[in-house]
Amino acid sequence: MAPIGVAIVGSGIFVKEQHLPAVAQASDLLSLKAIFSRSLKSAQETAALTTNGASLELYSNDAGVGRTYHDLLLREDIGAVIIALPILSQPEHIEAALKAGKHVLAEKPIAADIAGGKKLIDYWKGLPGKATLSIAENHRFLPSFTYAAEQAAHMGRVTHFDIKSFGLMRSDNKYFNTAWRKTPEYQGGFLLDGGVHHAATARLFLRGKDSAASQVAAYSQQAQEHLPPIDSVTAIVKTKSGASGAFQISSGTRLSAYEWQVGYEKGSVKVAGEKVTVTTENGEETVKEFERTSGVKEEVAAWAQGIASGKQNPLQTPEEALADLEFLEKMFRSGEQDGAMQKYELQ
Repeated sequence: MAPIGVAIVGSGIFVKEQHLPAVAQASDLLSLKAIFSRSLKSAQETAALTTNGASLELYSNDAGVGRTYHDLLLREDIGAVIIALPILSQPEHIEAALKAGKHVLAEKPIAADIAGGKKLIDYWKGLPGKATLSIAENHRFLPSFTYAAEQAAHMGRVTHFDIKSFGLMRSDNKYFNTAWRKTPEYQGGFLLDGGVHHAATARLFLRGKDSAASQVAAYSQQAQEHLPPIDSVTAIVKTKSGASGAFQISSGTRLSAYEWQVGYEKGSVKVAGEKVTVTTENGEETVKEFERTSGVKEEVAAWAQGIASGKQNPLQTPEEALADLEFLEKMFRSGEQDGAMQKYELQ
Protein backbone atom coordinates (compact mmCIF):
# COMPACT_ATOMS: atom_id res chain seq x y z
CA MET A 1 0.00 0.00 0.00
CA ALA A 2 1.37 3.41 -0.99
CA PRO A 3 1.90 5.97 1.79
CA ILE A 4 -1.00 8.31 2.52
CA GLY A 5 -0.49 11.85 1.21
CA VAL A 6 -0.55 14.23 4.17
CA ALA A 7 -0.44 17.99 4.68
CA ILE A 8 0.56 19.84 7.84
CA VAL A 9 -1.59 22.81 8.75
CA GLY A 10 0.38 25.18 10.96
CA SER A 11 4.04 26.08 11.32
CA GLY A 12 4.56 26.79 14.99
CA ILE A 13 7.25 25.49 17.32
CA PHE A 14 5.52 22.16 17.91
CA VAL A 15 5.14 21.50 14.19
CA LYS A 16 8.80 22.25 13.54
CA GLU A 17 10.17 20.28 16.50
CA GLN A 18 7.69 17.41 16.74
CA HIS A 19 5.30 16.90 13.82
CA LEU A 20 7.87 17.15 11.04
CA PRO A 21 10.16 14.44 12.45
CA ALA A 22 7.15 12.30 13.40
CA VAL A 23 5.84 12.33 9.82
CA ALA A 24 9.33 11.67 8.49
CA GLN A 25 9.72 8.64 10.74
CA ALA A 26 6.38 7.25 9.53
CA SER A 27 7.46 7.50 5.87
CA ASP A 28 6.24 3.96 5.15
CA LEU A 29 2.72 5.14 6.01
CA LEU A 30 2.74 8.91 5.35
CA SER A 31 4.11 11.08 2.56
CA LEU A 32 4.31 14.82 3.31
CA LYS A 33 2.94 16.72 0.30
CA ALA A 34 2.20 20.24 1.51
CA ILE A 35 2.31 22.78 4.33
CA PHE A 36 -0.19 25.51 5.12
CA SER A 37 0.48 28.46 7.38
CA ARG A 38 -1.04 31.87 7.94
CA SER A 39 1.96 33.43 6.17
CA LEU A 40 4.01 32.19 3.24
CA LYS A 41 7.19 33.15 5.11
CA SER A 42 6.42 30.81 8.00
CA ALA A 43 5.44 28.01 5.61
CA GLN A 44 8.78 28.44 3.82
CA GLU A 45 10.69 28.37 7.10
CA THR A 46 8.97 25.12 8.06
CA ALA A 47 9.49 23.50 4.67
CA ALA A 48 13.20 24.34 4.86
CA LEU A 49 13.50 21.99 7.85
CA THR A 50 12.44 18.97 5.81
CA THR A 51 14.55 16.82 3.51
CA ASN A 52 12.02 17.28 0.68
CA GLY A 53 11.33 20.97 1.30
CA ALA A 54 12.03 21.97 -2.29
CA SER A 55 9.31 19.68 -3.61
CA LEU A 56 6.64 20.59 -1.05
CA GLU A 57 3.70 22.71 -2.14
CA LEU A 58 3.21 25.70 0.16
CA TYR A 59 -0.11 27.36 0.96
CA SER A 60 -0.96 30.40 3.07
CA ASN A 61 -3.35 33.30 3.45
CA ASP A 62 -0.94 35.54 1.54
CA ALA A 63 0.41 33.10 -1.08
CA GLY A 64 -1.90 34.26 -3.87
CA VAL A 65 -4.43 32.66 -6.17
CA GLY A 66 -4.56 28.89 -6.01
CA ARG A 67 -2.62 28.70 -2.75
CA THR A 68 -5.32 29.05 -0.09
CA TYR A 69 -6.31 26.49 2.52
CA HIS A 70 -9.35 25.70 0.37
CA ASP A 71 -7.08 24.97 -2.60
CA LEU A 72 -4.98 22.60 -0.50
CA LEU A 73 -8.10 20.67 0.52
CA LEU A 74 -9.08 20.21 -3.14
CA ARG A 75 -6.00 18.10 -3.82
CA GLU A 76 -6.85 14.46 -4.43
CA ASP A 77 -3.32 13.28 -3.62
CA ILE A 78 -3.73 14.51 -0.01
CA GLY A 79 -5.86 12.16 2.02
CA ALA A 80 -5.09 13.40 5.52
CA VAL A 81 -4.07 16.53 7.41
CA ILE A 82 -2.38 17.28 10.72
CA ILE A 83 -3.77 20.51 12.16
CA ALA A 84 -1.77 22.40 14.77
CA LEU A 85 -3.11 25.94 15.07
CA PRO A 86 -4.07 28.23 18.00
CA ILE A 87 -6.95 26.83 20.05
CA LEU A 88 -9.59 29.23 18.74
CA SER A 89 -8.54 28.72 15.10
CA GLN A 90 -8.72 24.95 15.17
CA PRO A 91 -12.46 24.18 14.77
CA GLU A 92 -13.07 25.98 11.46
CA HIS A 93 -9.99 24.39 9.88
CA ILE A 94 -10.98 20.96 11.20
CA GLU A 95 -14.51 21.28 9.84
CA ALA A 96 -13.28 22.37 6.42
CA ALA A 97 -10.88 19.42 6.20
CA LEU A 98 -13.53 16.92 7.26
CA LYS A 99 -16.02 18.37 4.77
CA ALA A 100 -13.37 17.87 2.07
CA GLY A 101 -13.13 14.21 3.05
CA LYS A 102 -9.68 14.38 4.66
CA HIS A 103 -8.72 12.32 7.70
CA VAL A 104 -7.81 14.74 10.49
CA LEU A 105 -5.35 14.58 13.36
CA ALA A 106 -5.96 17.82 15.29
CA GLU A 107 -3.92 19.05 18.21
CA LYS A 108 -5.48 19.06 21.67
CA PRO A 109 -7.69 20.36 23.19
CA ILE A 110 -10.58 19.39 20.95
CA ALA A 111 -12.06 22.88 21.45
CA ALA A 112 -11.98 25.83 23.81
CA ASP A 113 -14.89 24.43 25.84
CA ILE A 114 -17.22 21.46 26.12
CA ALA A 115 -19.94 23.12 24.06
CA GLY A 116 -17.51 23.74 21.20
CA GLY A 117 -16.23 20.18 21.39
CA LYS A 118 -19.73 18.73 21.22
CA LYS A 119 -20.57 20.99 18.27
CA LEU A 120 -17.50 19.78 16.38
CA ILE A 121 -18.28 16.11 17.02
CA ASP A 122 -21.89 16.58 15.93
CA TYR A 123 -20.70 18.29 12.75
CA TRP A 124 -18.32 15.42 11.98
CA LYS A 125 -20.95 12.74 12.64
CA GLY A 126 -23.39 14.55 10.36
CA LEU A 127 -21.08 14.40 7.35
CA PRO A 128 -21.28 11.70 4.69
CA GLY A 129 -18.18 9.68 3.92
CA LYS A 130 -15.57 7.95 6.04
CA ALA A 131 -13.12 10.68 7.00
CA THR A 132 -11.97 10.17 10.59
CA LEU A 133 -11.53 12.81 13.26
CA SER A 134 -8.68 12.07 15.67
CA ILE A 135 -7.40 14.34 18.43
CA ALA A 136 -3.68 14.36 19.16
CA GLU A 137 -2.81 13.71 22.81
CA ASN A 138 0.83 12.68 22.84
CA HIS A 139 0.95 12.10 26.61
CA ARG A 140 -1.35 9.10 26.15
CA PHE A 141 1.46 7.57 24.09
CA LEU A 142 4.33 8.19 26.49
CA PRO A 143 5.98 4.80 27.19
CA SER A 144 5.97 5.33 30.96
CA PHE A 145 2.23 6.01 31.12
CA THR A 146 1.43 3.30 28.58
CA TYR A 147 3.24 0.71 30.69
CA ALA A 148 1.79 1.97 34.00
CA ALA A 149 -1.77 1.90 32.63
CA GLU A 150 -1.28 -1.63 31.28
CA GLN A 151 -0.14 -2.84 34.71
CA ALA A 152 -2.94 -1.00 36.50
CA ALA A 153 -5.58 -2.62 34.31
CA HIS A 154 -5.15 -5.88 36.25
CA MET A 155 -5.41 -4.39 39.75
CA GLY A 156 -9.13 -3.84 40.17
CA ARG A 157 -10.86 -0.59 41.01
CA VAL A 158 -9.13 2.60 42.10
CA THR A 159 -9.10 3.21 45.86
CA HIS A 160 -6.82 6.27 46.16
CA PHE A 161 -4.85 8.62 43.92
CA ASP A 162 -2.54 11.60 44.20
CA ILE A 163 -1.56 13.44 41.02
CA LYS A 164 0.80 16.43 40.99
CA SER A 165 2.31 18.46 38.18
CA PHE A 166 4.00 21.61 39.45
CA GLY A 167 6.29 23.99 37.62
CA LEU A 168 6.75 27.57 36.50
CA MET A 169 5.94 28.68 32.96
CA ARG A 170 8.35 31.58 32.72
CA SER A 171 7.60 34.65 30.66
CA ASP A 172 10.67 33.99 28.49
CA ASN A 173 9.62 30.41 27.62
CA LYS A 174 9.41 29.88 23.85
CA TYR A 175 5.99 28.24 24.09
CA PHE A 176 4.60 31.03 26.22
CA ASN A 177 5.83 33.70 23.83
CA THR A 178 3.19 33.29 21.18
CA ALA A 179 0.53 35.99 20.97
CA TRP A 180 -2.42 33.66 21.50
CA ARG A 181 -0.89 32.20 24.66
CA LYS A 182 0.28 35.50 26.15
CA THR A 183 -3.21 36.94 25.89
CA PRO A 184 -5.54 33.93 26.05
CA GLU A 185 -9.12 34.44 24.91
CA TYR A 186 -10.23 31.07 26.24
CA GLN A 187 -10.87 29.56 29.66
CA GLY A 188 -8.00 28.39 31.83
CA GLY A 189 -5.20 30.02 29.87
CA PHE A 190 -2.10 27.84 29.97
CA LEU A 191 -3.90 25.42 32.29
CA LEU A 192 -6.17 24.47 29.39
CA ASP A 193 -3.43 24.36 26.78
CA GLY A 194 -0.92 22.42 28.90
CA GLY A 195 -3.17 21.03 31.63
CA VAL A 196 -5.24 18.94 29.23
CA HIS A 197 -2.19 16.66 28.98
CA HIS A 198 -2.45 15.93 32.69
CA ALA A 199 -6.20 15.39 32.43
CA ALA A 200 -5.55 12.81 29.72
CA THR A 201 -2.94 10.92 31.71
CA ALA A 202 -5.08 11.00 34.86
CA ARG A 203 -7.92 9.49 32.85
CA LEU A 204 -5.71 6.59 31.74
CA PHE A 205 -6.08 5.39 35.34
CA LEU A 206 -9.53 6.78 36.21
CA ARG A 207 -11.74 4.79 33.86
CA GLY A 208 -14.33 2.06 33.91
CA LYS A 209 -17.71 1.68 35.59
CA ASP A 210 -16.22 1.99 39.10
CA SER A 211 -13.07 4.08 38.76
CA ALA A 212 -14.17 6.88 36.42
CA ALA A 213 -14.52 10.36 37.89
CA SER A 214 -18.06 11.26 38.97
CA GLN A 215 -17.70 14.66 40.67
CA VAL A 216 -15.13 17.26 41.64
CA ALA A 217 -14.60 20.19 43.98
CA ALA A 218 -11.71 22.54 43.25
CA TYR A 219 -10.00 25.80 44.11
CA SER A 220 -8.09 27.84 41.56
CA GLN A 221 -5.86 30.89 41.57
CA GLN A 222 -3.62 33.08 39.45
CA ALA A 223 -0.27 33.22 41.23
CA GLN A 224 1.74 34.75 38.37
CA GLU A 225 0.72 38.03 36.77
CA HIS A 226 1.74 36.88 33.28
CA LEU A 227 -0.45 33.73 33.39
CA PRO A 228 -4.09 34.87 33.26
CA PRO A 229 -6.80 33.98 34.01
CA ILE A 230 -5.60 31.17 36.35
CA ASP A 231 -2.40 29.18 36.64
CA SER A 232 -3.14 26.73 39.47
CA VAL A 233 -5.88 24.25 40.36
CA THR A 234 -6.19 22.02 43.41
CA ALA A 235 -9.04 19.52 43.10
CA ILE A 236 -10.56 16.62 45.00
CA VAL A 237 -12.07 14.13 42.57
CA LYS A 238 -14.56 11.43 43.58
CA THR A 239 -14.95 8.26 41.53
CA LYS A 240 -18.13 6.38 40.74
CA SER A 241 -17.35 3.80 43.43
CA GLY A 242 -16.87 6.51 46.08
CA ALA A 243 -13.07 6.62 46.18
CA SER A 244 -11.47 10.05 46.22
CA GLY A 245 -8.11 11.54 45.41
CA ALA A 246 -6.21 14.74 44.70
CA PHE A 247 -5.42 16.29 41.32
CA GLN A 248 -3.12 19.30 41.53
CA ILE A 249 -1.62 21.16 38.58
CA SER A 250 0.14 24.50 38.43
CA SER A 251 2.15 26.34 35.80
CA GLY A 252 2.65 29.25 38.17
CA THR A 253 4.53 27.79 41.13
CA ARG A 254 8.17 27.54 42.13
CA LEU A 255 7.42 24.10 43.55
CA SER A 256 8.53 21.24 41.35
CA ALA A 257 6.72 17.90 40.98
CA TYR A 258 5.66 15.48 38.28
CA GLU A 259 4.18 12.47 39.99
CA TRP A 260 1.21 10.15 39.55
CA GLN A 261 0.36 7.71 42.37
CA VAL A 262 -2.69 5.50 42.03
CA GLY A 263 -3.79 2.84 44.51
CA TYR A 264 -5.97 -0.12 43.56
CA GLU A 265 -7.60 -3.07 45.29
CA LYS A 266 -4.68 -5.28 44.28
CA GLY A 267 -1.67 -2.99 44.20
CA SER A 268 -0.48 0.42 43.10
CA VAL A 269 1.40 2.24 40.35
CA LYS A 270 3.60 5.29 40.58
CA VAL A 271 4.91 7.37 37.69
CA ALA A 272 7.63 9.86 38.62
CA GLY A 273 9.22 11.37 35.56
CA GLU A 274 10.26 8.43 33.39
CA LYS A 275 10.40 5.95 36.29
CA VAL A 276 7.47 3.63 36.96
CA THR A 277 7.08 1.64 40.17
CA VAL A 278 4.51 -1.15 40.24
CA THR A 279 3.66 -2.68 43.62
CA THR A 280 1.58 -5.85 43.90
CA GLU A 281 -0.87 -6.65 46.70
CA ASN A 282 1.89 -8.83 48.22
CA GLY A 283 4.24 -5.85 48.42
CA GLU A 284 6.50 -6.92 45.55
CA GLU A 285 7.95 -3.97 43.65
CA THR A 286 8.99 -3.70 40.02
CA VAL A 287 10.78 -0.53 38.91
CA LYS A 288 11.31 0.38 35.27
CA GLU A 289 13.00 3.41 33.70
CA PHE A 290 11.86 4.62 30.29
CA GLU A 291 13.53 6.79 27.68
CA ARG A 292 12.31 10.35 27.72
CA THR A 293 10.22 11.01 24.60
CA SER A 294 7.48 13.42 23.60
CA GLY A 295 5.12 10.65 22.46
CA VAL A 296 4.43 12.51 19.19
CA LYS A 297 6.15 10.00 16.92
CA GLU A 298 4.14 7.24 18.56
CA GLU A 299 0.83 9.07 18.22
CA VAL A 300 1.39 10.04 14.57
CA ALA A 301 2.32 6.44 13.74
CA ALA A 302 -0.79 5.19 15.58
CA TRP A 303 -2.96 7.63 13.63
CA ALA A 304 -1.47 6.59 10.28
CA GLN A 305 -1.87 2.91 11.13
CA GLY A 306 -5.50 3.57 12.02
CA ILE A 307 -6.17 5.17 8.63
CA ALA A 308 -4.40 2.38 6.78
CA SER A 309 -6.26 -0.38 8.65
CA GLY A 310 -9.62 1.36 8.78
CA LYS A 311 -9.62 1.03 12.58
CA GLN A 312 -9.17 4.29 14.46
CA ASN A 313 -6.97 4.10 17.54
CA PRO A 314 -9.33 4.29 20.56
CA LEU A 315 -6.92 6.63 22.38
CA GLN A 316 -7.42 9.25 19.66
CA THR A 317 -11.19 9.45 19.38
CA PRO A 318 -12.81 12.88 19.77
CA GLU A 319 -14.96 11.47 22.57
CA GLU A 320 -11.81 10.74 24.60
CA ALA A 321 -10.58 14.28 23.99
CA LEU A 322 -13.96 15.72 24.98
CA ALA A 323 -13.80 13.80 28.27
CA ASP A 324 -10.29 15.20 28.86
CA LEU A 325 -11.67 18.68 28.36
CA GLU A 326 -14.61 18.05 30.69
CA PHE A 327 -12.24 16.74 33.37
CA LEU A 328 -10.61 20.19 33.47
CA GLU A 329 -13.57 22.43 32.66
CA LYS A 330 -15.56 21.18 35.65
CA MET A 331 -12.58 22.07 37.87
CA PHE A 332 -12.50 25.56 36.37
CA ARG A 333 -16.22 26.01 37.07
CA SER A 334 -15.82 24.74 40.63
CA GLY A 335 -12.92 27.11 41.22
CA GLU A 336 -14.99 30.03 40.01
CA GLN A 337 -17.66 29.05 42.55
CA ASP A 338 -15.30 28.75 45.52
CA GLY A 339 -15.13 24.97 45.50
CA ALA A 340 -18.75 24.16 44.66
CA MET A 341 -19.16 20.52 43.62
CA GLN A 342 -19.50 19.79 39.91
CA LYS A 343 -20.79 16.54 38.41
CA TYR A 344 -19.08 14.82 35.51
CA GLU A 345 -21.20 13.48 32.66
CA LEU A 346 -18.71 12.30 30.01
CA GLN A 347 -16.21 10.22 31.94
